[in-house]
This record gives sequence, structure tokens and C-alpha cells, in this order.
Amino acid sequence: METRDVISLISKIREKVNRFILSELTKNGIDDIGTSHGDIIYALMKTPKLTMADISKRINKDKSTVTALVDKLVRLGYVTKERDKEDARVVYVALTDKGSELESIFESVSAEMLDVFYLNVSEQEKQELLRILKKIYNNF
Repeated sequence: METRDVISLISKIREKVNRFILSELTKNGIDDIGTSHGDIIYALMKTPKLTMADISKRINKDKSTVTALVDKLVRLGYVTKERDKEDARVVYVALTDKGSELESIFESVSAEMLDVFYLNVSEQEKQELLRILKKIYNNF
């Protein structure tokens, strides 16, 4: 493998991670959302009420994509949308009870995924990998 193959390898790892997550969610009875929906739910688990713009920044997706993803989550009953009373242009998104119930499943799937991801990787290698990836990320 040559150093130029690293981008392809990162892409393949991302695909495998996404497949793993979707498979584990399905095993837990959740087959109506994708990983991009999970990014939104996860962000709302960390901060219970976010604007659409905040979500867009946190998950690094454009606003129109976030709108489509959030609208599906609303239809499925995982989140609610509410306009700001003072500025109708601002829309807040929050988890419903059904959405909040996903937290323990997400944490379990995340822990299992990280166990597989870092299998046979030392703590020092984890730190070095993170350092290098951050360095590359900051180049863009």
C-alpha cells in the first residue's frame, strides 16, 4: 500500500463503520434512520435544544440537507420543531420522549463500534492516529 492510498482506505473505513452502525441499530429494532439522522440525534443528546443552524454546523451538513433529515425525524416522532417566538426565522429542534429513548442504544452501539474499531490498537497508537488525523483535517 502506498501513502496515496490512505484517502481510499479512510473512505472504506467510513463505509464499514456506517454499515456496522446500521446493522447494530437494526439488531436493536431501529431500522428507520440512517447515520446522518443519528448525528442529529446524538447532537441533541448533548444539547437538548438546538437551532437548525446549530445542527448544520455540528454535523457539518448544509442547511437544506439538515432540513430534510430533521423533517424525517419529525415524521418518525424522534424530534419536534418549534419556531422561536421572537424571530420566526429561527427553528428549534428537540428530542421527543421516543428520541430520548435512543440514548442507551446509541451509547451501546457506539461502545461496541469503538471496541471493534480499536481492536489490536494500543493506547499510544490511538493517540498518534488522532493527532495525525487532526493535523490532516486542519489542512482543509
